[in-house]
Amino acid sequence: MSLEVNFAGKPFKNPVTTASGTFGSGMEYSEFVDLGRLGAVTTKGVASVPWEGNPTPRIAETHAGMLNAIGLQNPGIDTFIQRDLPFLQEKNARVIVNVCGRSKEDYVEVAERLAEEPVDMLEINISCPNVKAGGIAFGQKPEMAEEITRAVKQVAKQPVIMKLSPNVTDITEMARAVEAGGADGVSLINTLTGMKIDVARKTFAIANQTAGMSGPCVKPVAVRMVYQVAHAVKIPVLGMGGIQNTEDALEFLMAGATMVAVGTANFFNPYATTEIIDGLERYVKDEGLSSITDIIGCVG
Repeated sequence: MSLEVNFAGKPFKNPVTTASGTFGSGMEYSEFVDLGRLGAVTTKGVASVPWEGNPTPRIAETHAGMLNAIGLQNPGIDTFIQRDLPFLQEKNARVIVNVCGRSKEDYVEVAERLAEEPVDMLEINISCPNVKAGGIAFGQKPEMAEEITRAVKQVAKQPVIMKLSPNVTDITEMARAVEAGGADGVSLINTLTGMKIDVARKTFAIANQTAGMSGPCVKPVAVRMVYQVAHAVKIPVLGMGGIQNTEDALEFLMAGATMVAVGTANFFNPYATTEIIDGLERYVKDEGLSSITDIIGCVG
C-alpha cells in the first residue's frame, strides 16, 4: 500500500502539495502541518527582485470561492534563498519553487539562481503579464509559452513544470506548446479571471478591478481541463482548482493528474493538506490497492 508517485522523474512520498500563493513558504503553516509529511511544499511566487504587489483592497469573497489580486507580492530571490530555503530544509520538506517574472530574462535569472540550490522542481507561472508584449500574459499565446519554456529549460537544473492559465480558448493548445518547448510537466489550473462590484459603494470591490477567482467554484472547470490536458500531452499533470477534501483530490487523480495541489482550502482549514493525505491512505487501504497510482487517469 503506497502513496508514492513519480513526477517528471522525481519520487514524492505522496501526491499532495500546496498551490502557490496560498501557503507562503510554509512558515505560517508549520505550527499546523508537518511540512515534511507533504509530497512537497510549492512556494509563493519568487521573482528576481522584490515585488510590491497591487494596491488594496485586493481580496474579496465570492460564492463558493474568493477573488484575489495580490499582484504576486514577494521579497525576491535573495531573501528566498537566505531565509526560506534553509527553513524548508530544516523541516525536511520537498520544495517546488514557483517562479514569476515580467520578461523572459526575469524567469531565466531566477532559474539560474536556483540551479545549485536544494530545490526539487520549478513551477513557472506564465500567467504573469509580459511587459515587452503590451501586458498580455505569457500563457495566453502558444508561441510565447513555448519560447519562455525553452529559455528556462536551457538554464534550469531541476525539472520544469509550466503552470497553465485557464483564461484561453483551448487549454490543450497551451499544453502542447510548453511540451514542445521542453517542459517536464504542467500544472493547472491557475485562477480564472473574475470581477466583483461593491453595490453599496457603487465601485469595484477590488482596486485592480479584475482578480483571480479560486476555490470550489472553479473545480468543475479545473477537472475538465486536467482531463483534457492529460489526454493531450505525454508529460505529467499537477492538478489544482478548488480541492478541499479527499474526494476532490481523487477526482483530479482519476481525471489524469499525477499530483494535486491544495490552495484556497488552506485559508479556511490549515489542516486540509494532511487531512487529504490521511484520506488517500484510507482510500488505498479500503479499495485494496497496491498504490495510489492504480487510479491515476482511470476514467475515460
